[in-house]
Amino acid sequence: MNKLSIKEWAEEDRPREKLILKGASALSNSELLAILIGSGNREMSAVELGQVILQQAGNDLNRLGKMGVSDFTQQFKGIGPAKAITLIAALELGRRRKSLDVQTRKKISSSRDGYHFLYPILSDLNHEETWALLTDRSNQIVRTMQVSRGGISGTVVDVRLVLREALTHYASGIILGHNHPSGNCLPSPQDTHITRKLKEAAQWMDITLLDHIIVCGDNYFSYADEGII
Repeated sequence: MNKLSIKEWAEEDRPREKLILKGASALSNSELLAILIGSGNREMSAVELGQVILQQAGNDLNRLGKMGVSDFTQQFKGIGPAKAITLIAALELGRRRKSLDVQTRKKISSSRDGYHFLYPILSDLNHEETWALLTDRSNQIVRTMQVSRGGISGTVVDVRLVLREALTHYASGIILGHNHPSGNCLPSPQDTHITRKLKEAAQWMDITLLDHIIVCGDNYFSYADEGII
């Protein structure tokens, strides 16, 4: 028996028509991907191709969000640069939406608050980046800044740059945050060294290093929670 194309499916089962009839929330992840992909290849429909793409990412949308154009075009038959760019753009919009949702809660009362703020910034990166959240005495964020951008296994933090921005914005607290693309939350000796260095330098300016948070996917490490800051 020949396999039916999506156009030959019952109307209520086609992803686009299903979205119109039942809303986007009724669609599976593979069906949503199928809408973005538009068409499959000779061997499989767009929905089936979406399923294959998800399987390759371990059915993890966060992992999918880390994929680049070459990852899509080289691994999946029927995905050219245009379709890959469409997928990446859609995933980036989702990441930015999540980031905006978090940024409406600008008071940091715990390490989890800091993690939730940093997560949409850092979680999908394939390289390390370090960011600083500068806070006032009420722990309200007054400035968010990228401190450095590095490679897969490390980044260099300029303590002077962080303190200069903190002084400029009259900040009384700093929360440092960076990611571990490997998913390993344990801090490196370099992480601990920069934490101590920034804490000691900030004290001279009457500024408190409140925490250093390492984002590693759906988990995190907090120097404050571990009592080593």
